[in-house]
Amino acid sequence: MPLLDALARFNAAHPWSHNAHYHPWIMRQLPDRFDRALDVGCGSGDLARLLATRAAHVHGIDSDERIIAKARESAGPGLPVDFSVADVLSYGEGGRYDVITCVAVLHHLPLTDALTRFRDQLVPGGTLVIVGVAQEDTRVQQLLGLVSVPLNLIYGWVKNRGRRVAEKPVAMTAVTRHPDVAYTELVREARRVLPGVRLRRRLFWRYTLVWKKVRGDVDPGTL
Repeated sequence: MPLLDALARFNAAHPWSHNAHYHPWIMRQLPDRFDRALDVGCGSGDLARLLATRAAHVHGIDSDERIIAKARESAGPGLPVDFSVADVLSYGEGGRYDVITCVAVLHHLPLTDALTRFRDQLVPGGTLVIVGVAQEDTRVQQLLGLVSVPLNLIYGWVKNRGRRVAEKPVAMTAVTRHPDVAYTELVREARRVLPGVRLRRRLFWRYTLVWKKVRGDVDPGTL
């Protein structure tokens, strides 16, 4: 369609990351200081480096060897962060964490297995924060998607205004996959695995999930 082609050309000329847009929000959900953090699907390491300004140590993991190499190259001196090529469902070198973050990755993973893994890797009192994508399956969600279209154009223009090409913010570069889980289904399963979880549909085709593990939390499926 001509309109979609025009939008794609505009976005290519005015790149910005919908995921990085939520990094400040993620940091607001976390304590001022914490011990150990895990960033799942860390990509080039932007969020992991932010977490390292508050954490005693941060592990960033990703399944892409090339992006992990880039993350290691850009790691600032003195920051308590390391990056590994790993599958989150089998990764166990780091033990348990006070904070786990996961941005635009959950829809690449088996939903229940991933949520269970995150739950089990958190220490009591630990915080899980997810920014994800899911199928829009209600009118409210579809409306947020429509509102996001003009806002996406405005944000892209503002963020790139006056910048030279080399200075422009980097758009998302990871391999994308269309989500195959509807948002209402995701909410239902998240509430089953993570009692008390808070979810909210957001602009720019994202949702957010925040869960704090309290002592005594167990898998509701085992009760």
